[in-house]
Amino acid sequence: MTELTHTEDHDEDLYDPSTGEMELEDRASLRRVAGLSTELDDVTEVEYRQLRLERVVLVGVWTEGTALQSEASLAELARLAETAGSEVLEGLIQRRAKPDPATYIGSGKVRELRDIVASTGADTVICDGELSPGQLRQLEEKVKVKVIDRTALILDIFAQHARSKEGKAQVELAQLQYLIPRLRGWGTSLSRQAGGRAGGANGGVGLRGPGETKLETDRRRINKRVAKLRREIAAMDTIRETKRGRRLANEVPSVAIVGYTNAGKSSLLNALTGAGVLVEDALFATLDPTTRRAQTADGRAYTLTDTVGFVRHLPHQLVDAFRSTLEEAADADLLLHVVDGSDPAPEEQVSAVREVLGEITRKRKEPLPPELLVINKTDASDEVSLARLRHALAGSVQVSARTGAGIAELVDVIADRLPRPEVTVEVLVPYARGELVARAHADGEVLEEEHAEEGTRLLVRVRPDLAAALREYETNSTRA
Repeated sequence: MTELTHTEDHDEDLYDPSTGEMELEDRASLRRVAGLSTELDDVTEVEYRQLRLERVVLVGVWTEGTALQSEASLAELARLAETAGSEVLEGLIQRRAKPDPATYIGSGKVRELRDIVASTGADTVICDGELSPGQLRQLEEKVKVKVIDRTALILDIFAQHARSKEGKAQVELAQLQYLIPRLRGWGTSLSRQAGGRAGGANGGVGLRGPGETKLETDRRRINKRVAKLRREIAAMDTIRETKRGRRLANEVPSVAIVGYTNAGKSSLLNALTGAGVLVEDALFATLDPTTRRAQTADGRAYTLTDTVGFVRHLPHQLVDAFRSTLEEAADADLLLHVVDGSDPAPEEQVSAVREVLGEITRKRKEPLPPELLVINKTDASDEVSLARLRHALAGSVQVSARTGAGIAELVDVIADRLPRPEVTVEVLVPYARGELVARAHADGEVLEEEHAEEGTRLLVRVRPDLAAALREYETNSTRA
């Protein structure tokens, strides 16, 4: 019994957790705990960041689409709020032709919202849309608690989950761009600068003061910070372009994994390459792109890149800040568009992803790469839904990254869709030039191979540069 226990302990010591598992453990250690008082008696509790969950009420305006679509949007907002560390108490939907320009919802609904906030003891109201500065200010004055919109909520989640230097800079840039038009100041915080000589047309009583307003100071400082962040991100883009250029020079095909948030992109990357990146059942769990090398069954190398997830009405500030990351997808040879097969409305997810990708390509004036739809989470869906998706999303591949079902078929389809080398040659390579045979296997597609007395006979499809290196040993060639 003692020897068995010793062996088990030894195996546990040899276990090497993946980077994703370590990130998940760190994230869980900082998670807020429901029901824990914020009035801490022991200061050591602060070290674990265990704070009471923020209690929120959700508000949505139904302007178009069906009632089910409106309810699905509010349910998604609830998941976003929970991911950010909140406890959802109540949700309201108002049917209107367009949001109220003053308070987002009508005056009657504002009174109802104020009563709900008072009765539930909510701390925050979250609106399912982007509020103007005026709507934000007036709604806060009427309900007497903090009010944020969908954009601010998503930015908050991104700020929590950003890990790399580039990701943090991109999120900060998006937050500052969102903040600039929403800066607010109060009477005692302001001072005025005389515009000219006292008593003149542009100066005089009431306009003399020590300097510019506090808002102007804040706005100037934010603009300076935005400019600095743009320079830093541009420098990081140069590094990314260098890496991408190296891959292009080597003509390594690239595959970008795109899709709606929480569709299982990181899980699919792990299933295809064993990358070990963080996987969590939460919206926007991973933000930083991860690139891993993979091989087809016939030995052709390619790269797989996991990109940031999308969502309905993704804030334009994030699209702008994460442009360099999203362009990884636009420059790929193949898009793996991952769809959550267990979602009630997967077609809407597909439309939301294509809308964001279309916005990027319109500004670049370049077409999107070929797309392969991958319906994930088949283990969590039923046969009727999967049959409907096979009909609605023709040409798609159905897999389960969790169980491994369909992964082998997906690998074969990826191999078929990847661009192939351009030139087919037949060569007899002397055994003394074995490095050329190795290059043909690594960088080309070997169709036939035979070992003869004089050397290795190959029928291989290769790139033009390798074809030139093999030309002196060529016995016959045809251009594909």
